Amino acid sequence: MTTPKEFNTPKADIADDTAAPAVVDAPHPVILGPVMRKKELIDTVVERSGVKKRDAKPVVEAMLSVLGEALSDSRELNLLPFGKLKVINEKELKNGKMIRVKVRQLTPGQGDGPAQDADGDLTDV
Repeated sequence: MTTPKEFNTPKADIADDTAAPAVVDAPHPVILGPVMRKKELIDTVVERSGVKKRDAKPVVEAMLSVLGEALSDSRELNLLPFGKLKVINEKELKNGKMIRVKVRQLTPGQGDGPAQDADGDLTDV
């Protein structure tokens, strides 16, 4: 009886080092809070500023109008401490325009010095 020949097949190189686990920074789910309407915004501005409602209401409405026009023109807004707003894309609809905006806010404690964006460039305050 004959014995079968053994074939020398190269074995795959197996690394001695095992991959170390890495922490992946994934987006966190956002739980939406209640919607803030213009009336609540005006009331809050009156409460915090101490001005009369009849004086604050036209200012808040004018500010909202200016912000809406700027976003409609695809302008980037840098409004600290609110944040930096950048238009991502827009879509024409039957009854208006849908604009997707990315908002970047500073974490507390970073507002002490000049603000920097993601590229490290200084931004206007």
